[in-house]
Amino acid sequence: MSKNEFALAFNEVLEEKQLAKDIVVSAIESAMVSAYRRAVSASTAQHVEAKLDPDTGHVTVYAEKEVVEGNIVDERTEVLLEVARKVNPEAQLGDMVIVETTPADFGRVAAQTARQVIQQRIREAERSNQMQYFERQVGEIVSGLVQASNAQSVTVGLDMKAEGVMPNNQKIPGERLKLHDRIRAVVMEVKDGTRGPQIVLSRAHRNFLRRLLENEVPEIYHGIVEIRAIAREPGARAKVAVSATQPGIDPVGACVGIKGVRIQAIVKELHDEKIDIIQWDQDPIVYISKAISPARVNGVYLVDNEGARTATVVVGEDQLSLAIGRDGQNARLAAKLTGWRIDIKSLSEASGDSLKKLHSNAELAAMLPAAVEAIPQIEEILAKKAENRPIMPEEYTALGQFVDRVERRTIQIKEEAARVEEERTTAARADIPTPAFTMPLDQAGIKEHIFNILTEANFETVGQLMFALKTDANKVLGLPGIGSKAIQNIEEAIAAIKFPEPEPESVKAEEPVVAEAVAVVAAEPVTVEEMPVEKKQAEGKKDAKRVVEEEDENAKDGVSLDELFKMKPEIFQTTGVVDDDADKKKTGKKGKKKGVELEFDEGLGAVVGRKKHKRGGDDTGSDWE
Repeated sequence: MSKNEFALAFNEVLEEKQLAKDIVVSAIESAMVSAYRRAVSASTAQHVEAKLDPDTGHVTVYAEKEVVEGNIVDERTEVLLEVARKVNPEAQLGDMVIVETTPADFGRVAAQTARQVIQQRIREAERSNQMQYFERQVGEIVSGLVQASNAQSVTVGLDMKAEGVMPNNQKIPGERLKLHDRIRAVVMEVKDGTRGPQIVLSRAHRNFLRRLLENEVPEIYHGIVEIRAIAREPGARAKVAVSATQPGIDPVGACVGIKGVRIQAIVKELHDEKIDIIQWDQDPIVYISKAISPARVNGVYLVDNEGARTATVVVGEDQLSLAIGRDGQNARLAAKLTGWRIDIKSLSEASGDSLKKLHSNAELAAMLPAAVEAIPQIEEILAKKAENRPIMPEEYTALGQFVDRVERRTIQIKEEAARVEEERTTAARADIPTPAFTMPLDQAGIKEHIFNILTEANFETVGQLMFALKTDANKVLGLPGIGSKAIQNIEEAIAAIKFPEPEPESVKAEEPVVAEAVAVVAAEPVTVEEMPVEKKQAEGKKDAKRVVEEEDENAKDGVSLDELFKMKPEIFQTTGVVDDDADKKKTGKKGKKKGVELEFDEGLGAVVGRKKHKRGGDDTGSDWE
């Protein structure tokens, strides 16, 4: 084969297989090494390599051999010194040298032996490329031709000679796919199999509709319109909620297109599946009203009871079948779209329910005197409805207003009751010490059989048990095996637990005291140090007497002076001594007040007040404790 012929054939293989050049060259060279080993029965321990010239297709084999002198015993592993010197001029006897050792008829042997290896390597490279390509396509739309169809699945030929499988449950119901039909589908999953990647396709998944909308509506693709939710029953009907991310954009109009051209293209692709485009709204009442379309809604009343969100939708008599849809399809899709459980009632049915609520709930009736007055009129209208007599439009309006009043007030009562219950549980939780919620139940000292019953009922901490006893004791008493004695044991065990006291927030408590101390100092116009010595002594005695009186009266401002001294020791610079005689004159017959000495405590680093106690009959006050 000439240079140009081999190069053309080699490049044609690369293009056909969509493979990289170095992958194919490496596969051919590896196959040539295997063919050489098989042709000459070479040992696997011997290093052998092959080089392919991509231009001419000529293959050269190199093998590692030992340098010997004289006669060669084994040509496969030995080479003469003069031959080795041509490759490596510094070769010595006993060295290992890599020399060319291509057999004379190697071309034919290599062609026969290497064909299977080359094909295997090319297939592995193709599978690897297919796997990498389709892993990136998961969630995207791909196009292909129908190659086969059976009772379980449809086989679709894809790009890169890959095959995709569409199970029957991922087909659009009622759609018949013929051989060689070109179809589009979304890639659901890609798995590595023994015969190449297994690609699972779907035309029934809601993401297929999402991708079709992105392809047909540029505003969705560019993020100007956002798809909020999709609910779909393949082949029958779908509802799509959209919203605009920029003001002035009509999201529904953008999806429908001029004269419906955009949405019609998607409907045709989905085998005439009906698609409702509605505008998403943050208000659940408005959102649910639009989701029920094309039916007109009289009122939507929401009840969120511990996560079970239920919406009661009231519609006119002529709109009831339209709101429910064929086999409940419209209501079912609206519930999937909004995430609310939807209960659809006709106006007359809702009016009957509202009448029952007023008759059975005295509290509700007391809150709605106007509705109670309208009861005879409503009963008369419902009687006419039961007798199939015609009802006037104004009577339908009266029914609607009656239902609206009762339902709204009922919801308000439930919300108020829920709020009161929440406040009660919050107060009950606040009464329980915080450490109780981290204390395991096994540390409470409860009897073993009672502990086992509580553990099976998912009580894990002491706090959980205390909370249940405070809010709903029947929750514990109703457990099998728990009676009055068991409750008594639980209460005694809880009462015996000593929870650690929370650390007081001293800094926050002391801040007001500091402020008051500063205010006291600011009220004094002259400090003690600024006075003459004689006046200091007199003022010191007066201050000391005032200190004693304020201490016994617990201070007028609610803070003892002792605390003020501890908080602001730098305020007081001298020591005041209480004169006992003056104290007697001050107190009279009511009892003797104890004197206080103010001194600097080196251990505390603050000025403190100490009560004086006389020793013996010495009135000089020279000895203090």
